[in-house]
Amino acid sequence: MSQKHSKYRNKNNNASERLNFIPLGGLGEIGKNMYLIEYNDEILVIDSGLKFPDSELPGIDYIVPDISYLEANKDKILAIIITHGHEDHTGALPYVLPRLDVPLYGTQLTLGLIKNKLMDDLPNYRPTFFEIKAGDVIKIGSFTVRFMAVAHSIPDGVALSIDTPLGRIVHTGDFKLDSTPVDGRVTEYGAFAEEGDKGVMLLCSDSTNAERKGFTPSEKIIAGTLDQLFRTYKSRRIIISSFASNVHRIQQVADVATRFNRKIAFLGRSMIRNVELSRDTGYLKIDSKSIISIDDIWKYSDNQLVIVTTGSQGEPFSGLVTMSRGENKSITLGEHDVVFLLASVIPGNEKLINNTINRLFAQGCEVVYEREKQTHVSGHASAEELKIMLNLVRPQYFVPVHGEYKHMVRHSQLAQEVGISQRNIFLMVNGDVLTFMKNQPPKKHGHVQAGAVIVDGNAAGSIKSDVLKERREIAEDGVLVVAAAVDERGNLLAPVAIETQGVFISEDTKDVFNELYAASEHAIQELAGKRANVDAIKKSVKTRVRDVLRKRNSSFAVILPVISMQYSSYYDDASFYKPDVD
Repeated sequence: MSQKHSKYRNKNNNASERLNFIPLGGLGEIGKNMYLIEYNDEILVIDSGLKFPDSELPGIDYIVPDISYLEANKDKILAIIITHGHEDHTGALPYVLPRLDVPLYGTQLTLGLIKNKLMDDLPNYRPTFFEIKAGDVIKIGSFTVRFMAVAHSIPDGVALSIDTPLGRIVHTGDFKLDSTPVDGRVTEYGAFAEEGDKGVMLLCSDSTNAERKGFTPSEKIIAGTLDQLFRTYKSRRIIISSFASNVHRIQQVADVATRFNRKIAFLGRSMIRNVELSRDTGYLKIDSKSIISIDDIWKYSDNQLVIVTTGSQGEPFSGLVTMSRGENKSITLGEHDVVFLLASVIPGNEKLINNTINRLFAQGCEVVYEREKQTHVSGHASAEELKIMLNLVRPQYFVPVHGEYKHMVRHSQLAQEVGISQRNIFLMVNGDVLTFMKNQPPKKHGHVQAGAVIVDGNAAGSIKSDVLKERREIAEDGVLVVAAAVDERGNLLAPVAIETQGVFISEDTKDVFNELYAASEHAIQELAGKRANVDAIKKSVKTRVRDVLRKRNSSFAVILPVISMQYSSYYDDASFYKPDVD
């Protein structure tokens, strides 16, 4: 199959041909994947992912790449290609697409998952989609892109071979060399070898499991784990938590549930939508007779049920977490339940997951989550598979991508083990520009802006926001609010009010509060009798209150003065309200 993108350009000047590889996310981190291939005045974007926040970012929903460079070069962007449907490769699209408004390429399932996401976040936005499949070869501007099937923990993933005027670039996407995948769709060894035979200038390859020796086990081993667990807990109601996008995992749960004559109920909007999409497109095969509504589970005994839900990462509003808190309107947990967590821990989510597990145990549930029980299999290639990929492609130059910095270092060492010279391996960070020019060796050539943007609800902003600092301080030490009403001369109109949240007071509470009241009132009164300055009053109150807390309590609470000023209809001093003029 061959297509030509309508935004085709041909303004190349051979004397100044320049090809840049620029990562905007995905290097030195797990998540936030975004890579640019830039040839003269054309840019092709690969993936647009998010990263989940850690405990240092309280209240933040997720983190996306800083696309300032793309916004500044918006007219050069030809398209965004999505390699597969996981959030770390698609999750930033609701933030990115409206700002760039460029065509989006992906496979059937990948685009379906993206459409579901955009339906929630951008219901009135209609991007341009181009559906592709493994084996397609498509012309996009000066680039010719071949899509190659790869096995991963989600169906329909692809790797890319991008033929540019200066050389071929292969981007593996997320992959592993699973010989017995659940859907029978193996990584196309032959396609990678063919590209290697043609000559590959640059390979960019998944580094996530570079530290793991040997081979990543097949996803199919989960079926054996599930079979054993279903037999062990045959009299209990079974609740399984997994990623909503892990169609392979859901398929295996459904197959085992059917063998044990259990009905399946899906819980969580994303889970239900993804299951419906995957069934409609043929990626998930479950008999309709095996599926029941979550509202009908009361009709069945415990040993006739399997409930599949989201929440394997402790997401605050997911099905599993609301159940663990006793807040789910459909399900009440108890000693008759066993919960299987069929996912690995995303770095940064350890505390959320542990808190969820503890609450589940407190509800009386049995929880199965130990790694030794093989409740999860990675979708990423381990060291020996990475070496096989390097040998298949045989690139002239190599850039390890998708991983923490230690993973990328280990991957570069693997590349040297298979014969790639160290001088031909580039360890990069987000924003680095690797430049290729005709008849010249590539080199890192400058840096573009490539940080992180936090997304909190529908708002997005800089990761250095003062809001985060304030949240951390409040979370650590609590907040003390001093409220006072004064007239235009700064005289108190009523007694000061003080409220605290999360402030630890170890001494006699009454005495401490009496001192706080006295200090606050004194701070206000010493500024009274002249034209009132609210900022000065706040500063004085904050200083006096902090002194009391430090002396009596060693507290570093956030002090928040709230000063209301009441104005009379007429002022004795006209200069108070007369505007300043030159």
